[in-house]
Amino acid sequence: MGYQFILCEEKGHTLWVTINRPEVMNALHSPAQQELNAIFDKFQEDPSLWIAVLTGAGEKAFSVGDDLKYRAQAGSQGVSMPKGGFGGITRRFDCFKPIIAAVNGFALGGGFETALACDIILAAEHAVFGLPEPRVGMMPATGAHRLPRSIPYHQAMGIILTGRRISAEEAFRLGIVNEVVASDKLLERAEGWANQILECAPLAIRACKQAVNLGLSKNLEEALGASYTMERMMKQSEDYLEGPRVFSEKRRPIWKGR
Repeated sequence: MGYQFILCEEKGHTLWVTINRPEVMNALHSPAQQELNAIFDKFQEDPSLWIAVLTGAGEKAFSVGDDLKYRAQAGSQGVSMPKGGFGGITRRFDCFKPIIAAVNGFALGGGFETALACDIILAAEHAVFGLPEPRVGMMPATGAHRLPRSIPYHQAMGIILTGRRISAEEAFRLGIVNEVVASDKLLERAEGWANQILECAPLAIRACKQAVNLGLSKNLEEALGASYTMERMMKQSEDYLEGPRVFSEKRRPIWKGR
């Protein structure tokens, strides 16, 4: 299926998703939001897709967030938020397939929130992050909750309450970003990370993500004692038997995702 504002490409088990509105720094208006939501719905449901990489077109921006010009022109009747939240993922809490953000420039407001909703964040050297919503009379709806869960409270509040921007290097020092790379190597490194994850059993990866995401809201004893659906699926899968065979036969695994 073709999309007007988003580029999609499937490479093996990896889905590459590119926000394609470089003329407005990849700002997201309602039509683009709906397309992203549909894309991540498909990603979540398609058994052949095991991992996604999200980036922006061009070299200037990953996404500068909400398209405020579109919002002003369309009015409240012309603006809608998809079920999955901003970017189709900020409120998507039931997808346990990993998503990598390859941040190729500005990631501001909803763009930063979208990156924070991913599991791994790679940043080009010139990338810039920020939650400037208070400077335009708003609040970062999901960033106000995600950022303090990603880095220490006072560091998060220093960013949120000032609306200031931070560089890729500062984001790395704070622990927001996994790796900072040269801009011309960003997608190559994203593919490298994806391939490393694909070396692992896909259901085991989903079990890990579900356990981490759901366990963080519990104390340690409750988290360890909880039952996780993806863990049960993992233990009932063919891949769960493949692991011991690989070890004993000293060969590379052939994961089936079932």
